[in-house]
Amino acid sequence: MTDMENSDSGAPGTAAEKKQPIVDLKSKPDQLHEYREEEGYVVDVDSEDADAGLKLAKDGHTRLIPQPSDDPNDPLNWSWWKKHIILLVISWTAFTPDYGSAAGAAVLIAQATEWGMSPDHVNRSQAGNVAMLGFGGVVAVLLVAYFGRLPVSFWFILLSAATAAWCAAANTFESFMAARILNGFFSTIMQVVGLIFINDIFFFHEKARKINVWAGFFVMSPYVGPLFSSFIVTTQHWSAAFWLYFAMVASALLLIIAFLPETYYDRTIPASEQPKGSHISDLIGISQWKSRHQRNTFGQAIWRTVSVVMKPTVLLACLFYVLTFAWAVGINTTLAILMSGPPYEFGAKQTGFFYFTPVVAVTIAEIVGHYLYDFIAKQYIRSHKGHFEPEVRLRATFFAMPFVIVGLVLIGQGFANTWHYMGLSVVWGMYVFGMMITTVALSSYCLDSYPEASGEVSAWLNFARTLGGFIISYFQVSWFTARGPAESFGIQAAICAASMIIIVILLKWGKAMRLWAGPLKFVTS
Repeated sequence: MTDMENSDSGAPGTAAEKKQPIVDLKSKPDQLHEYREEEGYVVDVDSEDADAGLKLAKDGHTRLIPQPSDDPNDPLNWSWWKKHIILLVISWTAFTPDYGSAAGAAVLIAQATEWGMSPDHVNRSQAGNVAMLGFGGVVAVLLVAYFGRLPVSFWFILLSAATAAWCAAANTFESFMAARILNGFFSTIMQVVGLIFINDIFFFHEKARKINVWAGFFVMSPYVGPLFSSFIVTTQHWSAAFWLYFAMVASALLLIIAFLPETYYDRTIPASEQPKGSHISDLIGISQWKSRHQRNTFGQAIWRTVSVVMKPTVLLACLFYVLTFAWAVGINTTLAILMSGPPYEFGAKQTGFFYFTPVVAVTIAEIVGHYLYDFIAKQYIRSHKGHFEPEVRLRATFFAMPFVIVGLVLIGQGFANTWHYMGLSVVWGMYVFGMMITTVALSSYCLDSYPEASGEVSAWLNFARTLGGFIISYFQVSWFTARGPAESFGIQAAICAASMIIIVILLKWGKAMRLWAGPLKFVTS
């Protein structure tokens, strides 16, 4: 098999050792996927299943989950090239919001000088943008459940491009802040809906690696933004950095128009009844509006979003993400301020070079994750008679979190003891490396637990990621100044270490909690 990752659970037990029947979705329209609450995923099968008509991967033993239909229009049957073009389009689009958000961190000193404000005051526009990145994602998936994947993505990115241009053209702080808030709301769409597209077109055994690619883009983007912008402001007005951001969002919009199809496919109805329309009508939402009776009502769309976060495992995963990822946003949005003072006294160009570190760290994590997630999954499946539980995904955090905890401790020690900036660079990279691995682990775990709610779980994880960053960006600098770097970053590391209790709880009792909470029973996936 190919692509699996980390989580836990106990042995499947006697029930899991019995031959599992193929799920008939037509006779059970409320069962939208092939995950079984009691037995987990049945991934590895023998030749008898193949003889019985079960569709397998090319290796001859990995079960295709979900089982594709015979319809060539089924997204699961699309070519390798088409699927991976879609993956690149959604990944590039997911790259842009955090790029634009963090680009503001590199220009805030220039803006403060121009508008006669303190850098900390100008940084409020950054905090507002980050907050909307989380809130906008929750609203986006609600609209997707009602209107469809493609049209909501198109209109949100169109408005993202418009507000990006407004950011670049703003000549007062008030105008700039309004533009940043609106841009954050609309730009975040593919950081949450991207997981829906991945779930629509790839099989279970492929998803962790594809999530690794998609997540790699948006985890790296907040470091590329300041990197480019820092160099731009050394020779250009700060607005040039945002005109570049506008160009990037506009390119994502053009790629969506040219290459992104509607991937919704209702597996409970025959191929002849699947909604059909031209690409333009799919893009702007005419086709989806005509077939809206086949999806969720608006009330159901709202309930989907609320009910997912009420599941205890999703809530705990989001809490863990708040407690661990918040410091990444806090460091990133305040680094220019922290490094501009003594003893480093970095200018814009030096700050730009410093941002190469997290870019390299995410790249290394991307490569390591490509093999790590498969290794953990295959090992579990081999020892559990072909079965797989979502909690196994979380095992990767035991590999990742030591980098996170040690990285934060050493960042504090580095600032406190005025280490050479290269030392700070390395330990910052350790933290970023660990969070990249953790992000994919959490996303894969929540998706495997509730695959019919791919957008909703992604939205709440994104909300958790940005909520923590929004909060800490308000007090990171003052905390650093008042209590000292060793104490402030040491407390951050202690919080991350303590949060591992949540992972232990999920590994030990996650499946029991999911069984207790019951399935979602959505109308559509």
